[in-house]
Amino acid sequence: MRGCWLALLMGLLTWTGAQAESAVPSHIRLASEVWEEDTEADGTGLAWDILRQVFEPAGVELAIQSVPYTRSIGLVQRGEADAWVGSYRDEIDHGVIYPRWHYDADQIDALGLSERPAPTLASIGTAQLVWMRGYAFQRYLPNLKSYREIQRDSDIPRMLQVHRADFYIDSRAEVEAVLGQATEPARFRITPLTRLPLYLGFADNPRGRALAQVFDTRMDELVKNGGLRPVFARWQQPYPFE
Repeated sequence: MRGCWLALLMGLLTWTGAQAESAVPSHIRLASEVWEEDTEADGTGLAWDILRQVFEPAGVELAIQSVPYTRSIGLVQRGEADAWVGSYRDEIDHGVIYPRWHYDADQIDALGLSERPAPTLASIGTAQLVWMRGYAFQRYLPNLKSYREIQRDSDIPRMLQVHRADFYIDSRAEVEAVLGQATEPARFRITPLTRLPLYLGFADNPRGRALAQVFDTRMDELVKNGGLRPVFARWQQPYPFE
C-alpha cells in the first residue's frame, strides 16, 4: 500500500511540475535597446505597440527594460529577461529560442561616399564593411570577405572619408542617425540592400518557451485577420506580412 501511495504522490508531483512549466506567465520581461519611434524608453513606439497587441489580449502584460543591445541578449541568456527585441533569425545560437513568426522587418542599408559606385546585394561582399558590435550581418549578407565590428558610431563618417572602410551597414534609422553626425552629409549616399525579418529572442527555459508559444499562437491569429495592419499604418511603416 505504501508503494502505491508513493507512486501516486510521485505522479502528482510530476503532473504539477509539468503544469507549472507550461503555465503562461502574467507578464513578459522584454529587454531592448532604445530605437527612435520603435522601442522608446517610455514605452512608446511601433515595436511596443505591436507586442502589446500580441500579448495583452492573451493576459500577458509587458514589462520593459531599456539596455544596450548586447546586454539585452545577455539578460535573456541568464534568464533575467524573457525575451529581447530586434534579433535577426538565429543570430544567437545558444541559450535562446526563436519563434516561428517575426514581428517586423528591418530595411538594411549601406552608407558610403557618393564618389564610390553604389553597392548591390550581389557586389557588397567585395567591399570593406563595418557595423556595430553585436550585429551578425555576415550571416545574412552574401559572400562577405572583409568586415569588422566597431564600438562607437561617432567615428563612422570619418572612417569612410579616410577610406578605413568602404561602407557602414545598419538598419535605415541607424544609418540616417550616423549620417546626421557627418560634417559634410552631401558627400555620402545611402543605398538600400535588403530587408531582414525581426524576431524576439526568447530565453531557453520554461517561461521563455511558454511565452514563445503565446507569441506564435497570437501571431497566427493577427496575421490571418490583419489585426496588425492599423498599427503599422499608424506609424507609417511598411506592413511586413504580405
